[in-house]
Amino acid sequence: MATFEHQNHKIYYEVYGQGKPLLILNGIMMSTASWQMFITSFSQHNQLILMDMLDQGQSSKLVDQEYNQKVQVDAVKALIDHLHLKNLALFGISYGGEVAMQIAIQYPHVVERLLLFNTTAHTNAWLREIGNAWNLASTNAEAYYGTTIPVIYSSHFYESKAEWMTRRKEILLKIFANPEFAQAMVRLTNSANDLDVRKQLHKIQCPCLIVGSEEDAITPLSHQRLLHEHIKGSQLVVVPGSGHASMYEKPMLFSSLVLGFVLSEVIPDVV
Repeated sequence: MATFEHQNHKIYYEVYGQGKPLLILNGIMMSTASWQMFITSFSQHNQLILMDMLDQGQSSKLVDQEYNQKVQVDAVKALIDHLHLKNLALFGISYGGEVAMQIAIQYPHVVERLLLFNTTAHTNAWLREIGNAWNLASTNAEAYYGTTIPVIYSSHFYESKAEWMTRRKEILLKIFANPEFAQAMVRLTNSANDLDVRKQLHKIQCPCLIVGSEEDAITPLSHQRLLHEHIKGSQLVVVPGSGHASMYEKPMLFSSLVLGFVLSEVIPDVV
């Protein structure tokens, strides 16, 4: 658990294990704490690096500032340089996947393997309106929960894990009631409004695993199929019966996909 200074901001990160580095970039509402259940398996054969991007978790909050994802790309690259990371496996889910794509596009020499889960290359009008709805609800914890959380999960998971969801709601309502968190979420949501790297996807040349979920209502499969079509040599996997939060709905499958792709040796194509 450590911090470093980047452009007068504090970046919080955690490092576990040894080996080839695996850097995890959070979804928009996540933090390093979101990955506790995966630390042991992800660090058994790798150096696992977790980080809070700006306005997330224990990193600095950009109060009263407007920004786009360039600030996150710069922060991630600063961490990579700070830790002297090479031959990097870069994982990003949702918002983190958007940032991860931009790192792979701008700094291809840094990223050896890229893992993109439940993410998109473009914030279209539909996604922008979803974000606007989140922002409008951000001043009321109950409204924000109802607007953001149920649609993250598949309906089956939400119903079958009712007790877990009830406990999670109690925790999240306290977090959502914190004005500092709510304002940070608005800034993070707005920072993705101008995202569009569709014409740059061909620049991603490293092995790339793209994962979508059958019942993802936030970034539907059409978004991952577009990534697969435009990233040469990429592999696309669809997680059945899961919503946007595939790591919580299907943790064993999620771990298998991540570790299998990160740890596997590159096998030449059969001629």
